[in-house]
Amino acid sequence: MGGENGKSWTPGRQSGSLEGMAESGVNPTAAALLGLLHDGPMTGGQLMAAAERRLAPYWSMTRSQVYRELPVLAERGFVRLGKPGPRMSQPYAITAAGKRTFSRWLAENPGRDTIRNPVALRIAFGGLHSASQLKNLYAMANEYHTEALTAVREQVKNAKKEGDAYDASALEFAVAYHKAALSWLKSAPVG
Repeated sequence: MGGENGKSWTPGRQSGSLEGMAESGVNPTAAALLGLLHDGPMTGGQLMAAAERRLAPYWSMTRSQVYRELPVLAERGFVRLGKPGPRMSQPYAITAAGKRTFSRWLAENPGRDTIRNPVALRIAFGGLHSASQLKNLYAMANEYHTEALTAVREQVKNAKKEGDAYDASALEFAVAYHKAALSWLKSAPVG
């Protein structure tokens, strides 16, 4: 992911600090793209769809991050471009260097979690809300987490059915997160 200034932490694209970049030389977004490319060549749009399908319950990536990282990965020799397809879309394939870099990234310490919850941030300033604003905030958050919990439970079931214990385990994290959020919302002060 990028820093506060939205720039990539990948070398050659950012002058200055390399804060946030792992020893492998790739950031988590670039590593996620390399991981997804282990399934075969994909265009940027296909990578975004795969990230949404497989990673979104516990890891967010934006389209701009994907399209910012792909040329850098190609420039560094971690992916290679295929022949342009319809609408000038180009598939990317992971290279041997990309596989080695991804393996190094997997072996590194993942660092600390970053917690950024927009509802918790607003509740921190709850004294400045009206009671009706807080109730609406809680209702929207409750609806979101309930729907997300239902969806991710279905994903877990499908991952288990397909025999992918690792994907199911990662998705169980999202199940626990949404359950915890729903539990926390029940105890949040109304004003």
